[in-house]
Amino acid sequence: MQQAEIDLLVMSAQSGNQAAFAKLVSSFNQPLLHFGYRLCSNPELVKDAVQETWLNTAKSLHKLNDPSAFRCWLYQNLRWRITDLARKQQLVDHNEITAKLDDVAAQNKQASNVSDELTKAIAQLGEIEQQVLHLFYLDEMKMVEIAAVLSIPVGTVKSRLDRARKQLKTLLEG
Repeated sequence: MQQAEIDLLVMSAQSGNQAAFAKLVSSFNQPLLHFGYRLCSNPELVKDAVQETWLNTAKSLHKLNDPSAFRCWLYQNLRWRITDLARKQQLVDHNEITAKLDDVAAQNKQASNVSDELTKAIAQLGEIEQQVLHLFYLDEMKMVEIAAVLSIPVGTVKSRLDRARKQLKTLLEG
């Protein structure tokens, strides 16, 4: 979906158009689930977090001043929900919320295009490198958007992406 189309849908949904909000949900629900699985290995917690993210989005979408920031705002909201639910359920230490790639994420259709060797190499990377790779390549986010989602500077995103690429190259060649 093009950014202009997302912006129009967001503005329309902010005006109360339920069909526009439904289109946003149908367009972003799967990518949110995939990203959630990267953050947490508990599928039920991820599903709950995504559902709560959409509920929160429906309630507070009118507060979003910049429609072009919708995607970053949505992903950031999901990260906060997963952290909150993990703390409440005491299933995962909030300092380790970004778990390794799990079997569920590795078997999803989006990851099925990636070779087994590449999937194994990615699983050997650090958690933050996995997140940056996922957001950059699978969700096709810009560096600025990734920085907003992960709450880190753009320069840090660039260096982590570069480090992840070099580590992958080393793992695949070695």
